[in-house]
Amino acid sequence: MEMISKLGELLLGLVILFGSLISALSAFGLIRLPDVYLRSHAATKSATLGVLLILIGTFLYFMFYLEHSSAKLLLGIVFVFITAPVAGHLNGRAAYRSGVALWEETVQDDLKNALKKEQRK
Repeated sequence: MEMISKLGELLLGLVILFGSLISALSAFGLIRLPDVYLRSHAATKSATLGVLLILIGTFLYFMFYLEHSSAKLLLGIVFVFITAPVAGHLNGRAAYRSGVALWEETVQDDLKNALKKEQRK
């Protein structure tokens, strides 16, 4: 039983470490990527996954090892999962509509045709 407990702690520690590494990679993407749209993608996708892994690992540790279920952690998980991608999407659309230029090596612009159709109406 002691071995299983130690193995579980190790696995939860690895989940939290993996979430931290993904969050660090997201921060690196915010610095290195060339335009606001790619930066927004790095901030919303990988940072959301990283934070969710950290919160889920923490929640599971509290639940299994401290025998304490935290409603605050559950609400944090739900809140981050719902709001971060929506906020990133809205930031990208606001930047596009305000005229922020795409990166010069961008291959495809799907929103251009949709906005032309919307302006014709």
